[in-house]
Amino acid sequence: MTEVRSAGLLLYRRAGTGLEVLLGHMGGPYFARRDAGAWTVPKGEYDPAEPAWDAARREFLEELGLPPPDGRAVPLGEVRQANGKIVTAWAIEADLDPATIDPGTFRMEWPPRSGRFQEFPELDRVAWFGLDRAREVIVKGQGAFLDRLAEHSA
Repeated sequence: MTEVRSAGLLLYRRAGTGLEVLLGHMGGPYFARRDAGAWTVPKGEYDPAEPAWDAARREFLEELGLPPPDGRAVPLGEVRQANGKIVTAWAIEADLDPATIDPGTFRMEWPPRSGRFQEFPELDRVAWFGLDRAREVIVKGQGAFLDRLAEHSA
């Protein structure tokens, strides 16, 4: 069995109170009423034949509807999430207005076993968070990316 891999870009900016990171709230009905653990680095799955860096840039465009920003990419390494998925991420210092996103969508059967399919945004919200608040809301396994970014920026 092949491991499921995702790659993404974590944007960060310097604010008066320290670093802020751009996270996306996962779309769809399962996360609609959740905050803690429902925010993620904009990322997506990729085939092992595709370089992770290329996948991260492609997924940024698919998830946010915006081209990935230019800038020096800081490798944040890999983490294994509780579901077993391996996520690779890079951080790029950039500013982005969350109001400009045009998220991609996915289709799923909803309600389950109803035979009806609905379309949902990949990310239904995007927002900037200070590192402390980001640690409270990010998918638990991705918290290591915040720690690595803080170490790099110290």
